[in-house]
Amino acid sequence: MKKTLCVITSCALFFISVGQRLNKITLSTGPAIISYIVDDVITVNLSTDGRIIEYGLENNTGRGYPDRLEKYMGRVEYYDSNENESVRGKIKYLGRTSFTYFASTENEALKGKIRTMNTIPFDYYGPYENEALRGRIRSAGPITFSYYSSFDNEAYKGKLKSVGNSQLTYYASFDDKAFRGKIKSIDRYQYTYYSSFDRRDYQGSMKSGYPTQFINGINYYIKNW
Repeated sequence: MKKTLCVITSCALFFISVGQRLNKITLSTGPAIISYIVDDVITVNLSTDGRIIEYGLENNTGRGYPDRLEKYMGRVEYYDSNENESVRGKIKYLGRTSFTYFASTENEALKGKIRTMNTIPFDYYGPYENEALRGRIRSAGPITFSYYSSFDNEAYKGKLKSVGNSQLTYYASFDDKAFRGKIKSIDRYQYTYYSSFDRRDYQGSMKSGYPTQFINGINYYIKNW
């Protein structure tokens, strides 16, 4: 009986844990977007400071843009006006996935940021960290995130430096203006771009590498702007 109960419990935990997972990192010359799959089908795009940007369903037909989401028509619940001011109006449920947030009464610096996504706890860089890191996601469950500090090159300070075991590098401010600040490598994969000396309609476009790539269990999407 105990053995049967353990098996049932393990199976239940397994299905809960696969309900949400880190799916994609979108990189551009601007801030990165961290995308989770929740309820097995819903994409939730987060900013690196732990706020929901948008949610919806990915278009898997092969047509359109990989960063465009279709409207999710299922269950969506929000925190009501009786809740702490920091969470009012924020998403409480997407399907079966629950979201909690830091209240202003807990930690002023973290108020309104995601605290948990179902079983995934979020941790953040604190107020005594380097200014480029403060308030950004340090970890979500077992996956860690690091960022370039304010002492690093102007073109990539504050950008994602690592996701789990994958290291990210960028072209610096002294590189050609057509690709400075763009991603240079992810783990062992390298990316090059056409320079400002190439044809005008080519400048800044990816020359080698793939705009979408699966690396160490995570999809990376590199936008060309």
